[in-house]
Amino acid sequence: MLSTTKVVIFYFLGFILLGSVTPGHALVRRYKFVLRSSSHTRLCTNKTMLTINGQFPGPTIHARRGDLVIVDVYNRAGHNITIHWHGVKMPRYPWSDGPEYVTQCPISPGTKFSQRIVLSNEEGTLWWHAHSEWLRASRNNYPFPKPHAEVPILLGEWWNADVQEVMKEFLASGGGPNVSDAFLINGQPGDLYPCSRQDTFKLRVEFGKTYLIRMVNAVMNNIMFFKITNHNITVVGSDAAYTKPLRSDYITISPGQTIDFLLEANQPPSHYYMASRVYSIGPNFDNTTTTGIIEYVGNYTPPPSPLLPIFPDFNDTAASVNFTYQLRSLANKKYPIDVPLNVTETLFFTLSINLRPCPGKTTCEGPFQERFLASVNNVTLVLPRTDILQAYYRRISGVYETDFPDKPHFRFNYTEDFIPRDLWRPEDGTAVNILKYNSTVELVLQGTNTVGGIDHPMHLHGYSFYVVGSGIGNFHRDRDTSRYNLVDPPLMETIAVPRNGWTAIRFKANNPGVWFMHCHFERHVSWGLGMVFIVKNGKSPNEGMLPPPPDMPRC
Repeated sequence: MLSTTKVVIFYFLGFILLGSVTPGHALVRRYKFVLRSSSHTRLCTNKTMLTINGQFPGPTIHARRGDLVIVDVYNRAGHNITIHWHGVKMPRYPWSDGPEYVTQCPISPGTKFSQRIVLSNEEGTLWWHAHSEWLRASRNNYPFPKPHAEVPILLGEWWNADVQEVMKEFLASGGGPNVSDAFLINGQPGDLYPCSRQDTFKLRVEFGKTYLIRMVNAVMNNIMFFKITNHNITVVGSDAAYTKPLRSDYITISPGQTIDFLLEANQPPSHYYMASRVYSIGPNFDNTTTTGIIEYVGNYTPPPSPLLPIFPDFNDTAASVNFTYQLRSLANKKYPIDVPLNVTETLFFTLSINLRPCPGKTTCEGPFQERFLASVNNVTLVLPRTDILQAYYRRISGVYETDFPDKPHFRFNYTEDFIPRDLWRPEDGTAVNILKYNSTVELVLQGTNTVGGIDHPMHLHGYSFYVVGSGIGNFHRDRDTSRYNLVDPPLMETIAVPRNGWTAIRFKANNPGVWFMHCHFERHVSWGLGMVFIVKNGKSPNEGMLPPPPDMPRC
């Protein structure tokens, strides 16, 4: 008997699958998204969720490079919402990018917003998701032999609780959030969880054929390992950019990241588990495994239960970072790269977990009975109640400051084992970093060991960037820049800065507007680990930000 308990979970997302297009043949495509409450059952629990068009995961958008996609979003639920089109660069048009109070005010209940999704050179797999508090919870010319079929796989998670209440409780307590009750593959937990065997995701394959798997990690707070029993895979793309083929028996995928890989059905026909579990260096995480099943077509007796793949240890940092280190751009005539070589803006940002005493005489549930916060360059982002984009465009004063630091105000040994507690205290701020149009930016992201070191999957809106270097420990410019890869670095939109390590990225600031950069661990961005770039207009008319649409949501 299934439980009849009903709670609300705010969590919706979906795929954007992008193919190539002949120049001059871009199209306008239109979709209708209706946000409403729908009933879904997982893990013996019947829950009312916010969904798009009654679907979980939501509708898949099919488009081609250079298309304009218009999505009419109708909010018929009882909560404010925004939608972010993750990895879409939105050239000159930040108005539909989606982060709440950065580029727009939320879409309020009973209203509509037509979002214009401006595609440029993206090709491959992207995704869309809610970006308001925790409200997100044949076509191609491939650079590899054409696969038999394409299969989207979305890694997600499930709480037997109201996720909005989970967020409110941990922010009020000052501690960390409760972990989820299950992970999901395409919306299903898999047959290792109760009441889930009948709904386990199954992929039917034919022996000898190759399948292109388009994977997104939509998990809220965890980097994930993924494996398929007895099968190797070949990675061919990440974050809507093709990569050199990378042969591996496992995948490491960060929240917000996409990985495209080829699966060759070359094993004796049977049933095989595909499975995913956490990579985590902390003590508090969901230690369960979500599964789907690869089912070969044919006449055979399937096993009573498939064998689980053998994963790296949950805290195997080397397995996590080594997979990511191996990604490389194609960097050939058909798929050239354009790594900025003459850097004009050199930035150095520290990424930290912080503590602050609780207000008054109350105690919090963080270490030393204090409150968790997080920061970039020791600044904890405090979002305004008027979005920064509107304030910038309409020259509204008093909403933000323009003095976000290019580097930390105070240098120290960022990754030593024991950092003095007086360095754990952040400052609050609503500041932006100003970039000149067409400046070439090198940004080194440095993890710190304040409170405790952890990986930080960093996502930059409005841009793809080249990951030119990475390492464990403190970044040393004289030593580490000589080891940069400027030949075939991967082109990414989300990159995991390793625990107590650093990552160097480069990009050209040629997309004017207001753009959010943040950690894609939702608890970290809720604690304030984010910042905002303003890229100024260029001199010519086609180098300026386009005007807002008439139906922008109001604050």
